[in-house]
Amino acid sequence: MLRRNAATAGFALALALVATPALAQAGPDDAFTPGKAGAGDTTAALYTEAKAMAAKAPAPAPGLVNALVRDLGIDAGQARTRLVNEAAAAKVEPVLAARLGERFGGAWVAGPTAELVVATSDSTKVSAILKTGAQAKVVRHSLATLDAAKGALDAKAEGSPRSIASWYVDVQDNSVVVLARDTAEAQAFVDASGADASLVRVRQTAEQPQPFYDVRGGDAYYMGGRCSVGFSVTKAGSQGGFVTAGHCGDVGTATQGHNRVAQGTFRGSSFPGNDYAWVEVNSQWTPTGVVNAYNSGILPVRGSTQRAVGSSICRAGSTTGYHCGTISQHNTSVTYPEGTISGVTRTSVCAEPGDSGGSYISGDQAQGVTSGGSGNCSSGGTTYHQPVNEILSAYGLTLATDGGTEPPPPTGCTGYARTLSGSATSSGQNLYSSGFTAGSGTHRLCLDGPNGTDFDLYLQKQSGSSWVNVASGTSSGPDESFTYNGTSGTYRVRIHAYSGTGAFTVGVTTP
Repeated sequence: MLRRNAATAGFALALALVATPALAQAGPDDAFTPGKAGAGDTTAALYTEAKAMAAKAPAPAPGLVNALVRDLGIDAGQARTRLVNEAAAAKVEPVLAARLGERFGGAWVAGPTAELVVATSDSTKVSAILKTGAQAKVVRHSLATLDAAKGALDAKAEGSPRSIASWYVDVQDNSVVVLARDTAEAQAFVDASGADASLVRVRQTAEQPQPFYDVRGGDAYYMGGRCSVGFSVTKAGSQGGFVTAGHCGDVGTATQGHNRVAQGTFRGSSFPGNDYAWVEVNSQWTPTGVVNAYNSGILPVRGSTQRAVGSSICRAGSTTGYHCGTISQHNTSVTYPEGTISGVTRTSVCAEPGDSGGSYISGDQAQGVTSGGSGNCSSGGTTYHQPVNEILSAYGLTLATDGGTEPPPPTGCTGYARTLSGSATSSGQNLYSSGFTAGSGTHRLCLDGPNGTDFDLYLQKQSGSSWVNVASGTSSGPDESFTYNGTSGTYRVRIHAYSGTGAFTVGVTTP
């Protein structure tokens, strides 16, 4: 599932926190030799390059742009720029978080065009952040410190008073916020939890969150009541199906589709604590990588990269159709009458009963499934979604993307003219082959990475004193493959260890 272009060599140089060792030769007959990044590397800032790459993505669907204009009060140009910047921020944020480590204070996007802001608790890191093209903000507390305080509240969730609506880390405010109808009760809960009270702010709210009870993402399905489809998925050895909210059904519950035709069965469900489930469909139904955005058309799903706080996000559901808002906070704990749900995302998008389980999507990236909230789509409200990547991981599912399900990864890079091998020793590391000359025609590349990691594969072409990415494979797994039809010139291979470490093999066939 295509989801991002990884960090550039320029970023590794700018922060000076990682090395960039070369790939080792796989054997004596290998045409590639080890090579350092060297002076020929591009020095483009990470966020600046990420925005340039995001701008090359397919144009957003007109229905998405129109919905953002309607719901966010911005014009069409701002909406398009916002989508590019949000996609870039989603690629950059985890890399910066890894580089800054315990000094990372969180990140968000701000303004009508969603420019990236990165916080740090160490003022000496401001210059490095600014070099990436992002804005910098010095804060008192690191994100790790705030997460620890929230964790203390989570540990006491079963004893939380019903007057508490939710609690979360507010990265923009650099604090943990507890929203409650009775602030005295909430303060007593905080004091008894063992959390550092100096990090926690209790705020009055009228919110009373509840689950929204009453294959394309957003379509209705029935199981005694009515909920909405989240996203289509596949699973080895099954017909595939879709993810949805856990409160919509228990394991074994039968479902009917939007047309009341027998559809499938809940194969997994978790609620409360979590709020996710997956339904396996029967042979009459085919999972497709799209979302029904109702009056805004059919929208493609192309991946599941989590967007930053402040990013635009839209929701599709069978009661209210398609509405947009922004991401308020990640990793929120929300209290329903049935119990507390942890790890959900809080948004400003409206929803109503029957929308539960439906799709939350940012650009073309799946974000989560509707859990619950307060308010409605007449007066506005606050909603919460269960992140989709957690559901995929919990049940061993694969997101279905536009044009079909994601192709299976390569099982070893055999049948290529040359092979390279190397080893990544730290997450975020970039590794390079030496340059090689190739004629005009088709390049074939394959990456076989270590299981459980996320490695990305790039083909770069020399342009003057710089190297330019001309093709890439950037799924969320360890293995990649692609073909590229290019002109003659000097090329090299770049590997980015987005997350994880270990040995890998690259197969290359050149024209």
